[in-house]
Amino acid sequence: MSTIKSSYLGNLRTESEHLQSGVKILTDAPVDNNGKGEAFSPTDLVASALGSCMMTIMGIVANRDSVPLEGLTWSVTKVMQASPRKISEIIVDFHWENPVNDSAMIQKLKNAAKTCPVALSLDPEIKQTLTFDF
Repeated sequence: MSTIKSSYLGNLRTESEHLQSGVKILTDAPVDNNGKGEAFSPTDLVASALGSCMMTIMGIVANRDSVPLEGLTWSVTKVMQASPRKISEIIVDFHWENPVNDSAMIQKLKNAAKTCPVALSLDPEIKQTLTFDF
């Protein structure tokens, strides 16, 4: 059974619907690739998926160990290669203003991020650069 239904809206824009929840997202081609850049590009979603997946798996580990992750944020930078046009690197910077004072837990969280399903699914040629400011 499908999990996502998508359609082409014209002008290099797509709409995808998560069938279980009904939530929809739009994509638009980036300005540097003939688009308007008015929404996430498909490659932006790949980069975003990496950061979100890492955070989700860290959340699972934290919940299991009753560790609150409030205040943990991250930013994602996508680096594109020109020819052939593809993602060459995804940089994920995590920042936690008030981290737990538990070095073993911190290491568990870092390991969880590095082994999330998206990280393990991406082509090894895509460099994954992670920083943990905690």
